[in-house]
Amino acid sequence: MLRSAVEGLELIHRGKVRETYRIDDERLLLVATDRLSAFDVVFDQPIPDKGAVLTTLSAYWFELLASLGPTHFLSADPKQLPETARTPELAGRAMLVRRADRIDAECVVRGYLAGSGWAEYRRDGMVGGHPLPEGLREAERLPEPIFTPSTKAEVGHDENITRDQLADMVGGELARQLEERSLAAYAAGAVRAEATGLILADTKFEFGWIDGELALIDEVLTPDSSRFWDAVQYQPGSNPASFDKQYVRDFVAASGWNKEPPAPALPPEVIAGTRYRYVTAFERLTGRPWLAVEAPT
Repeated sequence: MLRSAVEGLELIHRGKVRETYRIDDERLLLVATDRLSAFDVVFDQPIPDKGAVLTTLSAYWFELLASLGPTHFLSADPKQLPETARTPELAGRAMLVRRADRIDAECVVRGYLAGSGWAEYRRDGMVGGHPLPEGLREAERLPEPIFTPSTKAEVGHDENITRDQLADMVGGELARQLEERSLAAYAAGAVRAEATGLILADTKFEFGWIDGELALIDEVLTPDSSRFWDAVQYQPGSNPASFDKQYVRDFVAASGWNKEPPAPALPPEVIAGTRYRYVTAFERLTGRPWLAVEAPT
């Protein structure tokens, strides 16, 4: 928890990995912690540098995707943050954003068959209500990216829903806009990832209303919200090497954990390996070096 690091600002929300502070009626301070969640459960052990990677990478993407429509992003420049947020504890992990009325839906886009999408396909031959060709393999590229929304749960697990169910929740026109914006952002992210030797297998976005406009909010195309694969090692029919928290998911799944609290303890090598994957994703996607990057032994 970072309350003491943001003394003088009101903490208005503490999520699984982020804390939100009120600056005034129109602006918020969004702080990414080093907490890790998997299967919607928060682990006790932090991942060093994780919060700074999420914030810095999100800022990069918000700037890159600005031409696609409004976002809540204002600045991650420490000089533009409130003075109380210019502390060593918040270095690199605090972002100034516009206040938004969040839409309670996760906007998931899948370009490849993985994770829960792969499980659903094996069971039903479709994903999120999208019929898919027979005979697809795990990690196979889909004929085209598909929009597969889910609910946004504050506690417990998010639940996959169909596009029709999303339309019933938020209205047909808004559901259409969410799908269009999500597919466009995924396409832009996939192009950039491909240029760096990565594959953007899937990702999720969140949106909200700001002054009557639909705005992209929260985090964007980070290892927390996305599945990035190494293009060189990619092979359909397998579970590709990834630069995201799938590394942790695979470890805890193999441990026999039932995906309910409390989360199991992570050994030092898994913590170090997770940090390395997050930092590597940042470096490859942005083309910028990260200080003190150390590969796990």
